[in-house]
Amino acid sequence: MKRVRFKKTVLVGALISSAMAVLALSGCSEKAHESDGKAASSQSVIMGSGSSFIYPAMSRWANEYYNQTGVKINYQPIGSGGGQRQIFAGTVNFAASDQPLNNAELSKYNLLQFPAIVGGIVPVINVQGIKTNELVLSGQVLADIYLGKIQYWNDPAIAALNPKLKLPHNAIITVHRADGSGTTYNFTQYLASVNPVWQQQVGVDTSVQWPVGIGAKGNQGVAAQVQQVDDSIGYVEYAYAKTANIPTVKLINQNGQTVTADLNSFASAAKYASWQAKDNYNLLLVNQPGDNSWPIVATTFVLLPEKAKQGINQDIKQFFTFAYSEQGDKIAQKLDYVGIPQNVVAGIKVYWDKA
Repeated sequence: MKRVRFKKTVLVGALISSAMAVLALSGCSEKAHESDGKAASSQSVIMGSGSSFIYPAMSRWANEYYNQTGVKINYQPIGSGGGQRQIFAGTVNFAASDQPLNNAELSKYNLLQFPAIVGGIVPVINVQGIKTNELVLSGQVLADIYLGKIQYWNDPAIAALNPKLKLPHNAIITVHRADGSGTTYNFTQYLASVNPVWQQQVGVDTSVQWPVGIGAKGNQGVAAQVQQVDDSIGYVEYAYAKTANIPTVKLINQNGQTVTADLNSFASAAKYASWQAKDNYNLLLVNQPGDNSWPIVATTFVLLPEKAKQGINQDIKQFFTFAYSEQGDKIAQKLDYVGIPQNVVAGIKVYWDKA
């Protein structure tokens, strides 16, 4: 049995919490906006939940939108699976999911679906002596690590990709999501696309039976666990790795090129997207072509009821109109997300007429 080695000091939880968390109730302060000419909402608080992948951007959008309009967006990053369950039950006004729903599911629950943002999923590590972007992995090797076939950091398959690195003979501790997760859905989609054994034995879903490893809730939980556990590897949305300063790895993409996770490599993959309203924008972006493309790129989709209380959907549309604006796009880019192209946004606004 592998022994999990925990660091004595645990700083990342506080770091991530202070940097990202508890902005769910945007604005936080109780300013009197009614008297300063800002827009009034038909509902005092708009309730949303779901993807933790989008949360760094969502929280900052919500905060700025509140400052400008006085409209509060209470968004809880409980995971894509949790968001789906809550929008199905009608307990939130909108949900966000990194796993797109198919047409049958959308029809069953009378939902619209449209893309909000694109970002990168990155492997993160905690291996003494290895700095960010020093380690190179292929998709095949990454899958074999999560299958438990590769058990030590100096395994020949890893060493062959990193001839100049001094790799320790330490057992690899894999960290995965313990909750229903769109990040997991896209991560397992990638592993299945590059490793047939993964497809056969584990498959693709928001929650799978992991062959090895330890679980944590949310992107923030995986990030914290990797920081705490020596010789560990996990997967998170890039903003979580960057905020907590967790070392990331380089990956070999579909074109055989070694690429670094950053806004440029995410954008390179995103440019191949061809979202269509007739398909309710259902599209995955893992393993896209292009020499500069990051291979694990995901889209967060908004799920919106076709029928809602008077005015609520209009309030939500106004919020995402802000998110799609030049200001919203700049907020996203500072966190290394890729905004939705304006020609796609124009189509989304027409699609909104269904609600």
